[in-house]
Amino acid sequence: MQFPDYRPRRMRQSEPFRRMIRETRVTTDDLILPLFAVGGKGIKEPIPSLPGQFHLSSDHLVKRCKEAADMGIPAVILFGIPEKKDPLGTGAYAKNGTVQQAVKAVKEGVPELAVITDVCLCQYTDHGHCVSHAEAGADMVAPSDMMDGRVTEIREALDESGFIEVPIMSYAAKYCSAYYGPFREAADSAPKFGDRRTYQMDPANAEEAVREVALDVTEGADIVMVKPALAYLDVIYRIREEYDLPVAAYNVSGEYAMIHAAAQMGWLDGEKVMMETLTAIKRAGADMILTYFALEAATLLER
Repeated sequence: MQFPDYRPRRMRQSEPFRRMIRETRVTTDDLILPLFAVGGKGIKEPIPSLPGQFHLSSDHLVKRCKEAADMGIPAVILFGIPEKKDPLGTGAYAKNGTVQQAVKAVKEGVPELAVITDVCLCQYTDHGHCVSHAEAGADMVAPSDMMDGRVTEIREALDESGFIEVPIMSYAAKYCSAYYGPFREAADSAPKFGDRRTYQMDPANAEEAVREVALDVTEGADIVMVKPALAYLDVIYRIREEYDLPVAAYNVSGEYAMIHAAAQMGWLDGEKVMMETLTAIKRAGADMILTYFALEAATLLER
């Protein structure tokens, strides 16, 4: 039997060889941890559909952020759940709002950690439909509603207020996905009427994603995001190939919950599937990954 001159299996025989030629590596530097902030004190309420995730008051939020920073995770993104909602979403811009208080607490308690705030109204309005947290100390803002012209307006507002150094991470290609279910429970943001199809993309469209990203790049986005991640690896790849800005990918709640559920049933190895998933997202071209797995992945990477 004649063998080819190049035999790839030679370099798969041992773990040291596999490590030497590994093309894609996930590190803690790639991870951004999403956290859910609530008002009050002493609150750490489990989120049933997101095992290992919690509604956290500022005191517990700071502890969680300290844990993340100690493990080498560079950033968190905060989602605020106000005590009361109203049609105008006034909690989104209240000086002493949930997120504003949380940002101040984290920046005081864990100053080395970068804090990103989700800039969206769906958590704050009583009807559940989707400006600036910079004054509270946010290091970056992330508009997530995909409204046309949103990035331009935020960039101008930040610059006019003296926050020219605050970057914008835009949810530039955000799909109308069924993978958001656990998040909507966690943030109490499911729409009470209608749907979000006018400002979230059809899952069948990829060319549209390229056009959407182009708009946000023109408007001044510093980072562009694809959401969800796992079902849209091809979109991540296309955006990475088309643009030289950093690309973020959101490994969303449903993707996280499915792996946890299957692991709890003993149907798969949760740790291995977690790392395979994060590696796939990184391999597709993501520079950073927003993921509820951040602490678990950091623990495994450290070990």
